[in-house]
Amino acid sequence: MMKYLNYILIITGAVIAMYAKTGIEQNQYILIGGIIMLMLGVYRISRTIPSKQDKEEDIHDSEIE
Repeated sequence: MMKYLNYILIITGAVIAMYAKTGIEQNQYILIGGIIMLMLGVYRISRTIPSKQDKEEDIHDSEIE
């Protein structure tokens, strides 16, 4: 369920940011809110991806044993 929340945040944030950008008179607060939602979703997804260094350490540790 939480995985879907991340994707919903990204899509909603992108749509809101594009909507705020298309008007003649841009609403800066809506644009900022959309960008914040977009970045929050991207951050939450990137947190679940393991770093490359962790993978290299695991490989190195398994070679030693």
